[in-house]
Amino acid sequence: MSVKHAVSTPGAPAAIGPYSQAVRSGDFLYTSGQVGLDPATGAVVEGGIEAQTTRAIENLKAVLEAAGTGLKNVVKTTVFLKNMGDFAAMNAIYGRYFAPEGVVAPARSTVEVARLPKDGLVEIEAIARI
Repeated sequence: MSVKHAVSTPGAPAAIGPYSQAVRSGDFLYTSGQVGLDPATGAVVEGGIEAQTTRAIENLKAVLEAAGTGLKNVVKTTVFLKNMGDFAAMNAIYGRYFAPEGVVAPARSTVEVARLPKDGLVEIEAIARI
């Protein structure tokens, strides 16, 4: 039987419901989706898809680091976009974080959704090896 442990950090927005920022089970970390919220204020960052993608990934990075892992150990992501027309702009920023020179990019699914928390433009969740 596998045991699970909650992971949390003040470096990412606090969970505002009955969920954890991430759960560690064995050698894997499963994160909740991160949106472009400033962890200090809880407000969506200004600047459109680029700013929100950057903030969402920085939030995700903080959660990963709190669990003792990092972006290079992410094996799968799911990206939720409010508008698939934002894909190219999101993808350019995503690539800088998840696929720098010499790093194997994680598997990824990207879907368009009707609405995201706080009317955000992007949400990203990940599975990583610890």
